[in-house]
Parts: sequence; C-alpha cells; structure tokens
Amino acid sequence: MNKAQLVEAVAEQLGGRKAAAEAVDAVLDTMVRAVVAGDRVSVTGFGTFEKVERSARFARNPQTGERVKVKKTAVPRFRPGQGFKDLVSGSKKLPKDGPSVKKAPKGSLTPGKSGVAATPAAKRAATKRAAAAAAPATKKTAAKKTATTAAKKATAVKKTATAATKKATTAKTTAAKKTTTAAAAKKAAAAKKTAPAKKTTARKTTARKSTAK
Repeated sequence: MNKAQLVEAVAEQLGGRKAAAEAVDAVLDTMVRAVVAGDRVSVTGFGTFEKVERSARFARNPQTGERVKVKKTAVPRFRPGQGFKDLVSGSKKLPKDGPSVKKAPKGSLTPGKSGVAATPAAKRAATKRAAAAAAPATKKTAAKKTATTAAKKATAVKKTATAATKKATTAKTTAAKKTTTAAAAKKAAAAKKTAPAKKTTARKTTARKSTAK
C-alpha cells in the first residue's frame, strides 16, 4: 500500500478524499517534525517513532570489501507496539470493524510522551544527551574554580612580596641607625681625647708668657 492507497482507505472511513488526504499529510508531517526535533512519538498499541544517534564507526564496502569510515549520524527508528505485534503474529484476532488497535489515550500522540516503557537504548541516549548538556556547565564551573585559585595564589604572592619588602626596609633602617650611632660615638670619643690636649697646650703657653716677663 502506497500513500495514495492509504488516503483512499482513510477516505472510505471519513467520507471524503480531500479530508482524508489532509488528515494523512497532517499526521505524517507532525510525526516527522517531532522525530527530527529529537522527540519520541508513541501511539499505544501501534508503536513508537524516535530518533537514534549512531556514533562514528568502520564498515566494509559490500562490493570491494574495502574498510570505510562511517561518520556519526542520526537515523529514524520505529518500534512496533505489543498490540501491533500480537495482531501480526496471530496471537490476537484482527477485528472486522472498528480500529485494529486499542484507542490511544489522551496525549499519547504528543511528541515525547510514550505509553510504552523506554528501552535500554532510549535510556542510554537520554543519559548521553543529559551528560552533553551538563558538560558545558561543569567546564565553566571548573574554569571559575581555577581562576579563583589562581587569583588567591597571586594575592598570596603579593602579600609575601610586600612582607619581604617591609622586612628589607626595616633592616636597612636599623642598619642606618646603627651606623649613625656608631659614627656619633666615634665623634664623641675623638672630641673627648682632643679636649685635654688643648687645655695642656693652653697651660704651657701661659707658663711661657710668665717666664718671659
């Protein structure tokens, strides 16, 4: 059955080919857009349409046998529902009238909502998407921590340099004070030694003057 035949079959139930064609186009368009956006479209009893990520890998060219690298890609996948499987396998009889599968509950056609439990592959894909989304935030946090640590180290180095400079300045000041004190002490000692000699000279001069008279 192709699309035209599908429209004709739906038209028999809806009573008009135009309305049937519009309904089929609207359903297909909605499903395709949802899967392309990365959402799952699940119809209870019928199946689930979803987008599957395939990582880069190596494959063999069937004609030449040459090893070829296949790039990372995404493909659509359909997983039939249990009701659909049971009808195809014959474990359940196909009803003569009415819908072949159970009526989907309200909201089951909404992208991302599923009446079927998620498979391990779907769970792994969801985990990978969550990890990829969280990775930039983790990197930013790590970068901030690194920058903060570097700033703290730089501040500590500055403080150490300032303390060293203060110590050096204090040492220079102390040395200068000691040098000044020592020089002053030497000058005082020299002055004391010179003072008695001057007095002796003065006494000798007075004695000479007295003798001459």
